Amino acid sequence: MTSLTQRARVAFGKPFRYAAVAGLLLAGNVTAFAQTDTPVGTWQTIDDHTGHPKALVQITQDANGSLNGKVVKGLGPNDQPDRRCTACTDARKDQPILGMTIISDMKKDGDDWDGGQILDPENGKLYKCKMHVEDGGQKLVVRGYIGVSLLGRSQTWVRQN
Repeated sequence: MTSLTQRARVAFGKPFRYAAVAGLLLAGNVTAFAQTDTPVGTWQTIDDHTGHPKALVQITQDANGSLNGKVVKGLGPNDQPDRRCTACTDARKDQPILGMTIISDMKKDGDDWDGGQILDPENGKLYKCKMHVEDGGQKLVVRGYIGVSLLGRSQTWVRQN
């Protein structure tokens, strides 16, 4: 007489193992998709006037679920590591741009992130901000504006792996 465990192995055998492996692979794909459905990660900013890469910004999520982004590398031809935000008027005045938080307090709002602010270190101005991911999470559309979203400009950033 065979035990219940032995009968279960025979009954499920290879089809059960294949199903288990397929389930694990599917779960891995869902996790990978979920990671690209968020702005969290490192992004290459593109200058909306010249179309050239400008900087790498790393966006992280804090314990409250808000997104914040800081400059981790300058990519401009004249970019110096010791460059400072001379045009800033808040606590960031004359602080190094490298390592500076330029995106703060972004909150999830449906498929978008909204309610936060973005700093343009070139002119020191602070704008309201909204953003959303596109192309399977490979592009991030960032809109800075004053007052209403119609009065602003957008940049499309590219995810870096």
